[in-house]
Amino acid sequence: MDISKKDALLWFEFFAQLPEEEELTNWQQEIVLAVLSQIEEAAEARFDELLAGIPGLKSLDGRSCYVGDDADFPGGCRSCLCGTGLSAVRKTNRCNLTCRFCYNYGELDNIPPVGEGLFEIGGGKYRERDIPLLLSTQRKPTGISYVYLEPFMEIEKYYGIIRAFRQAGVHQHLYTNGLLATEETLRALGEAGLDEIRFNLGASRCADRVIENMRIAGRHIPSVGVETPMTPEFYADFSRKKEQVLRSGIRFINCAELHLNPNNLDNYAGEAMYMYRQGYLSPLFSREISLKMLKEAALENWGIVVHDCSNRTKFARDLNLRAREGGWFGATSYGCEFDRLPYAAFLPVLWDENFRFLREDPLPEGYRPGDTGRF
Repeated sequence: MDISKKDALLWFEFFAQLPEEEELTNWQQEIVLAVLSQIEEAAEARFDELLAGIPGLKSLDGRSCYVGDDADFPGGCRSCLCGTGLSAVRKTNRCNLTCRFCYNYGELDNIPPVGEGLFEIGGGKYRERDIPLLLSTQRKPTGISYVYLEPFMEIEKYYGIIRAFRQAGVHQHLYTNGLLATEETLRALGEAGLDEIRFNLGASRCADRVIENMRIAGRHIPSVGVETPMTPEFYADFSRKKEQVLRSGIRFINCAELHLNPNNLDNYAGEAMYMYRQGYLSPLFSREISLKMLKEAALENWGIVVHDCSNRTKFARDLNLRAREGGWFGATSYGCEFDRLPYAAFLPVLWDENFRFLREDPLPEGYRPGDTGRF
């Protein structure tokens, strides 16, 4: 059903007031899914209009889009979207910052440790000396990523495992906010064989120290770039220091669409939200900023790749990984990160007079407030 915006608001205001333990009927769930679909379609129409205005837009096998030289497209993203997926290696359970967009916001002091001398890979625990065994018994990944809070809290523990994967010819990239990096540690990472390092400039508010560390990293690590959630704060900070950032020698910027979970949702209360394919929940502003960045990069010839790492990209990532694992047609683990849909989070977009549904029809009999027999 193409529910009207007025009816959608009426029903979601009702659902938002229900006790958490109250389950919706099948007919109420139909209404919920109809509302989510209307919001999603209107959001995608807005994004499509912005995409159409980006000159020189390129596609990575229909799985993501970007502008810039193909040679600078990050190898980690190519592995993620076209290879064997994003194989995460986790070690550090601490961070030196608290960011409002962090998926672990509010629980940073409660992240369980991986274990002394151990790394978590694919849900298992391994020591460095186990890597040859792992590679000899399982299919070698096209790439791996070092994630999980801030690796530079104990970066010296990473050098050995990086050397092990380097010897196996596996592409490796690492995420950091960059504040704790030094020339010594960046050199050590390069010597160990790290292929790519990604700085979350949004975490440090585009700090001069981090921009300088990006420049230093370029002397030791083949591919240096930025990956950060797209927020208004980041866009404002980046715009003030754009020339400084672009002169640092980076090869790419991954514009990550911010998606929210129960930890960080309240930090963005009041923002207009949409849900992509009943999975990731995101504020509309995030992808709009991404596409604005792509357009500016193309028009101003920034000389780097700017990549739209959107919810659609992450949807494609999971489809690719499931297929390579031998999953059936349509198999995916992409889904919603909320046990119960946060109905109140969608009220701002339904209140927004400038956000219009593409089509609207009256509710059929049995779905209107006051109809008996179903509600």
